[in-house]
Amino acid sequence: MVGKRKLTVGLTALLTLSMMGWRCNDKKEATPTPPPPPSVPVDVAFYLTKPDKSVLFTPQENSVSEATNSNLPLIEIDPATTFQTMDGFGFALTGGSAMHLHNMSAAKRHALLMELFDDNDNNIGISYLRVSIGASDLDASVFSYDDLPSGETDVNMDHFSLAPDRQYLIPVLKEILTIDPNIKILGSPWSAPLWMKTDNNSVGGSLKPEYYDAYAKYFVKYIQGMAQEGITIDAITIQNEPLHDGNNPSMYMPASEQAAFIKTSLGPAFKAADINTKIIVYDHNCDRTDYPAEIYKDADALQYVDGAAFHLYAGSINSLAALHNSYPDKSLYFTEQWIGAPGDFPNDLKWHTRELIIGASRNWCKTVLEWNLAADSSLQPHTDGGCSQCLGALTIDGDNVKRNPAYYIIAHASKFVRPGSKRISSNQPNNLPNVAFKTPDGSTVLIVLNDALVTQAFNMKLGDETVSSTLAGGAVGTYIW
Repeated sequence: MVGKRKLTVGLTALLTLSMMGWRCNDKKEATPTPPPPPSVPVDVAFYLTKPDKSVLFTPQENSVSEATNSNLPLIEIDPATTFQTMDGFGFALTGGSAMHLHNMSAAKRHALLMELFDDNDNNIGISYLRVSIGASDLDASVFSYDDLPSGETDVNMDHFSLAPDRQYLIPVLKEILTIDPNIKILGSPWSAPLWMKTDNNSVGGSLKPEYYDAYAKYFVKYIQGMAQEGITIDAITIQNEPLHDGNNPSMYMPASEQAAFIKTSLGPAFKAADINTKIIVYDHNCDRTDYPAEIYKDADALQYVDGAAFHLYAGSINSLAALHNSYPDKSLYFTEQWIGAPGDFPNDLKWHTRELIIGASRNWCKTVLEWNLAADSSLQPHTDGGCSQCLGALTIDGDNVKRNPAYYIIAHASKFVRPGSKRISSNQPNNLPNVAFKTPDGSTVLIVLNDALVTQAFNMKLGDETVSSTLAGGAVGTYIW
């Protein structure tokens, strides 16, 4: 936890005479106008990122003071009003991300992983990861864990193997777990094995109903196999972007098919194998909240479902609140948002902080994950037809590492809003979107964006204490009491 500064009191400012204080007509000295009260630094830590990159997630000393102007906009935090418990903030550890990390020298890799996954000192404390079950489009090539020659099938998963992940992903995950043994991991498939699909192709197609049981065994084998490697899969989504069948790999799966798969095969298979991994539905854009709602209306499927996951390439993040209100016992997760290369730091910082860090959290999401942790300067690897412009949070070329917008966006939350934190109430003055949390260690965290173009001073009230701060236009501040 960040060390808190002792209260210090600034020197009383000297009174100065105004040059206009003398009146020529009566030769009498006017009473000098008193200066404003001195600024009194207070016991609140403050981390700042500016859109011009002159300050990048850096602690600011003596920059939060006792409030002296009650006319400023006020953010009032109410710790007594609580919402969802957070699972964490982080990234997708794609196969390509793992490859670049694995190929670093051992010392440089470990130092970088400490920076990413430890929350002490100057580290940023990533607490949640999403990995692909089989290949995503940010692997070098398409693969599953049960690839077979054309015409062959393997309904008992006799040929299932995690070998493709043992080269890069599993070793990197194991090293991360030495740093944070409690990190949560979500697994998402981009496609079933090709022999299970209607088109026998990595792009598009659907899961054949006769292979529902086989695909359920595939998930069971995956979770059990990762557990044997010492890697716990906390949750799975059934299909990445099930309504987008043009990626490579991809698979089309409408809500009716996802519900049928859950209730007839996946849910019973998890129950029979005593698997506690959460089942999360949908994993696509906010414009189709009707997709998870359709599954929730099927009681036989609903009993196995923890909640729904979302991206924001379409729709409004605010639509998730209505879904929560209709199904308050079902969790919400935000699992993916890309930044396109080469990146636009001021706009990326503002949009992603407003819509994801603040917006997704204020709309009941337990996780906020950016898409992909790392790529190289050529934006490799990716599959043929996969994303060719996905900018990693890190650009890694050998041992050289560059930190990109998503790194700082996530850092503003991940370092301080630790797993188990509860979102608490805070109002949102004009142009000051924000979100507040109470952490397991009793700290209060407030993340604020100045969504205007000009510098804005504002007050923040927690309990009986009101303090003041200033953010440049487009800047982000994290405040810790």
